[in-house]
Amino acid sequence: MKHTCISISRATCSLLFLLVTCTATAQQKTTGMNHEPDSIAFFRGLSVSGDLVGVLQRQLGSYGQYEGALHVNLKDKYFPVVELGIGEADADDIVTQLKYKTRAPYGKVGCDFNMMKNKHDKYRVYGGLRYAYTSFKYDVLSPGLHDPIWQEQVAFGAEGINCYQHWLEGVFTIDAYIWGPLRMGWSVRYKRRVAHDHNSMGSPWYVPGYGKAGNSRLGGTFNITFEI
Repeated sequence: MKHTCISISRATCSLLFLLVTCTATAQQKTTGMNHEPDSIAFFRGLSVSGDLVGVLQRQLGSYGQYEGALHVNLKDKYFPVVELGIGEADADDIVTQLKYKTRAPYGKVGCDFNMMKNKHDKYRVYGGLRYAYTSFKYDVLSPGLHDPIWQEQVAFGAEGINCYQHWLEGVFTIDAYIWGPLRMGWSVRYKRRVAHDHNSMGSPWYVPGYGKAGNSRLGGTFNITFEI
């Protein structure tokens, strides 16, 4: 009986020692995995995208833009981006009978940051910033103003008025994987004007790439993206 108890005690101690050893080994492996550096390549590829919102604005309204973008993927974390487009407007004011017309290119440069905890997930949430600039000409045309004294029409308007504008954009984007190289997503953009010029005709009604004139604007995009 005594011998049996001693054997059981020895077996129990051996089992406890084995359990502690396995637990310590597992913890060491887990710790090593948690501190293992990210071995993914620095350059992960390129992607090109186009915005549908600006196209629909132009087709259905009096102004809009055609915009495309090139993204560089760095470790699935940082996404430097260049956006280029052409903005145009052809609007008539029924009340004042003024006609506003412009068409010009614009450009933006910036960077998006992947805000997802798992940076390598197929689905991404970005926060980003853009610096944008455009130099353009616009026309303001009018049938003229009626002079009540001389009873005649006085010409009013101008063509080829030169302007420029600098602005910043804060960007929040949700980007979803669809199939193969295809992705889709939408972004919300807060635009803040930082510099522009005035002229004798006043501020332009529409600024290519920015939208209707003003100190700030809120806009958005719906992007179709192809990863290369």
